[in-house]
Amino acid sequence: MNPLEERLLYKFRNSLLLAEALTHPSISLERKNYPFDNQRLEFLGDAVIQVTVTEHLFRMFPDFGEGQLTKLRTRIVSRPALKERAKELDLGNCMMMGRGEESNGGRERASTLADAFESLVGAIYLDGGYDAARIFLLRQMECVFTEIANQPEEINPKGYLQEILQAIQPSAPDYRILSQSGPEHSKQFICCVVWNDIELGRGEGSSKKEAQVAAAQTALEDKLWEQFAKIPAPKKKKARK
Repeated sequence: MNPLEERLLYKFRNSLLLAEALTHPSISLERKNYPFDNQRLEFLGDAVIQVTVTEHLFRMFPDFGEGQLTKLRTRIVSRPALKERAKELDLGNCMMMGRGEESNGGRERASTLADAFESLVGAIYLDGGYDAARIFLLRQMECVFTEIANQPEEINPKGYLQEILQAIQPSAPDYRILSQSGPEHSKQFICCVVWNDIELGRGEGSSKKEAQVAAAQTALEDKLWEQFAKIPAPKKKKARK
């Protein structure tokens, strides 16, 4: 097994499927007639992830309705969430991509990493069948399912961040769109959140709102405000006599 397969805990019978899953479409711009990229596997992997996560949530929460289950699934299969799964496996450093894409930060791009994870799932599905893909997914997402089991209600990252910051000072965080790229049907936005002239985090998304939420989530994870201000301890309630 190569180092990536050791991290996956899965050995490919057909190593070409793994190579295809890790090939970014930009490679064809620099190498004409390159035999494949991971777009088709991404399409397949997305479907496998959807059905696996849907079934698992259906069994986890027998009392939840369609709306609640849909919100939970969105938390798990969103682009930022899949990006985190890819980062844990270090897929960015395993990708084959064009030099231009790499020089523009392609190995860290949320869309690239999320697509690579979906492609990888599609490759495992073709190589070992649905059971192999399902076992891999549930193992990779075990921490996420545990988190959701402990806290099924979704936290709004933007609202939660604002609540924390305004407990320190009344000024609200400011979300700024830094760039947008891609065709009209598939735009990508990069946003940063700034508070008291401090950049707390950046995020990427297929809409301005998604990029803002991703930036807020990064800020909540990095907690850079703690370097500049101390959050006052909550007041203790007086015991009733």
